[in-house]
Amino acid sequence: MASNDPRPTSHVALTRRRLVAASAIALALGGVAGGIGARLSYRAAMDRAHDRIRQGSRVLDTRSGPIEVAVTPGTRPVMMIHGTGGGFDQGLNFAERLVAAGWQVIAPSRFGYLRTPFPADASSEAQADALASLLDALGIDRLPVIGGTAGALPALAFALRHPQRCTALVPMVPASYVPGRPATPAAAPWAVPITEAALRSDFLFWSALRIAPRGMIGALLATDPALLDTASEEERERVQRILWQILPVSERAEGLLNDARLASRPAPMAMEQIRVPTLTIACEDDRFGTHAAARHIAATVPGAKLMSFPTGGHVWVGHDAEVFARIADFLGAVAA
Repeated sequence: MASNDPRPTSHVALTRRRLVAASAIALALGGVAGGIGARLSYRAAMDRAHDRIRQGSRVLDTRSGPIEVAVTPGTRPVMMIHGTGGGFDQGLNFAERLVAAGWQVIAPSRFGYLRTPFPADASSEAQADALASLLDALGIDRLPVIGGTAGALPALAFALRHPQRCTALVPMVPASYVPGRPATPAAAPWAVPITEAALRSDFLFWSALRIAPRGMIGALLATDPALLDTASEEERERVQRILWQILPVSERAEGLLNDARLASRPAPMAMEQIRVPTLTIACEDDRFGTHAAARHIAATVPGAKLMSFPTGGHVWVGHDAEVFARIADFLGAVAA
């Protein structure tokens, strides 16, 4: 598939490089935002961020260890697995249209995100097994699974390792394997401490969001910030929520760095063995190159469907209502 991918190599999914770029922005701009007024604004922003993540979730003891999860009211359960920089809050943000439509959204925080500890084995397969343990703790037998961006990796693994528990699969902008695509080169030694320093400093990350939001949209959300210039106010607010809800980044750093490792070298999966109805979604201009990954899923998983857009970037700007209407229809048809 990669040899037929028309995207230029600069648009290949270079997760680690973009983390380095975002970290460099944060470190370069952090000192600029050091005044008293900025410190007060920072403290107010962090108070709001901490208030938000301390509400609406709980930590359950499972066979795989403690896992944080939010569960919304609703009658039809669906699991929404968050992506890089997320947590249960990002899962709820992604799936808010499903919540409004009456679905019971199960939104876990994956390993290393918020209150879910980072274990010795944080592979996609271990994450999938942990999600099965979470369903046991919740008393849920089977449900559809949606995985966004790096969350598509454990979603795919879940469909393979626990097929009796997965009724449908939706990999959104998947950070998954593409045949023939070279792995992202290892980060330069000087880049590693820059990345880790920025991701463990809420102040540096906040500074970059405040001073260079368009640069962060391009670097972290892999989306052309110019798309927001013509997007609706609702879509602009949604993208800003995705970006700002990465705070507190220090409580997501272990998971984020693990996702960068997994997404830079996504392992092949036996996708031809997936036997559940599958819908995959991506935009051609996603700077992480997930369109090629979605095409590979659609071509490999028996009967899989592809929902594709020419533009929208990694966070499908301008298409959220259409995307989740299609997902709701797809899941409804599977359940019928």
